[in-house]
Amino acid sequence: MPTLYGTKALVTGAAGFIGSHLVERLLAEGAQVRAFLRYDSQNRIGHLADMSADERDSVEIIRGDLKDPEAVGRAVHGATMVFHLGALIAIPYSYQNPTDYVQTNVVGTQHVLNACLKSGIERLVHTSTSEVYGTALRVPIALDHPRQAQSPYSASKIAADALVVSYARSFELPAVILRPFNTFGPRQSARAVIPTIVRQAIAGDSVRLGSIHPTRDFLYVSDTVNAFIAAGSSELPAGAEIQVGTGVETRIGDIVSMTGRILGKTLRIQSDDHRVRPDTSEVERLLCDYSEAKRLTGWTPGVTFEDGLRRVIDYISTRTVAVSGSVHDYVV
Repeated sequence: MPTLYGTKALVTGAAGFIGSHLVERLLAEGAQVRAFLRYDSQNRIGHLADMSADERDSVEIIRGDLKDPEAVGRAVHGATMVFHLGALIAIPYSYQNPTDYVQTNVVGTQHVLNACLKSGIERLVHTSTSEVYGTALRVPIALDHPRQAQSPYSASKIAADALVVSYARSFELPAVILRPFNTFGPRQSARAVIPTIVRQAIAGDSVRLGSIHPTRDFLYVSDTVNAFIAAGSSELPAGAEIQVGTGVETRIGDIVSMTGRILGKTLRIQSDDHRVRPDTSEVERLLCDYSEAKRLTGWTPGVTFEDGLRRVIDYISTRTVAVSGSVHDYVV
């Protein structure tokens, strides 16, 4: 596995689910880590609070907003490698406030690109999403699959990806795109489908869900972080795109029965008719072809879905008090 020892690495979105795991891994690799966090008046550091005190003390924290080019410029200055994970990601909210997604995910990404050009960074790894594909027209989904914007969130990420490629081609910016499929694991938002199921399953014998028939390619967070390290360390050409997943699809409803089996209980699924996604916006099927990532970087997944699910159940069981009830706005 490649290493980033001594690298001066900036992580945008460092306080989030995947970002915090990446910060931990970069520290373990011996990188000098700077975290760009969105400012709030309570001085919160998000999931970085889950790290040890020694780890937190090793991270340089810069507060700001992706929509502010001056703040982004300060964060990028002096870094040799940038991992751009910062984004608005909640799909339901994108229906209500699409302009916010354009400003943060598209314009914010352009601010990162401009700052990287000015600072002369050695590598930018930009985070995409499998949502850019919409419902699969063919599986497994390869990199040449058409992009289909089935939500304002998806549209904003398609646009951001295109900007990254354009800066690589137009200005020779050493930027690459990493497209993880559906990452899950400890620290994920309770609105995401797996924590939604697990919390309700721990609390009772039934789980309320909306759509249970869509399928997803779920990737455990440590495998996603390994992919970031590989993308940052490998000799990928500017503008390259790689995507990572397991090549296995799991039906949402089947997660309930698997969770029940692990917990030793029989779980009932109660239908929830509340629809956050419009009917024509629902993404029905996602399944990753990660052959290009394997060929270019040697990356392969290492954690099975069931093993990852067990880890999530253990994490939630020991750290939270589960509350049963309906959660409508899960994101998968």
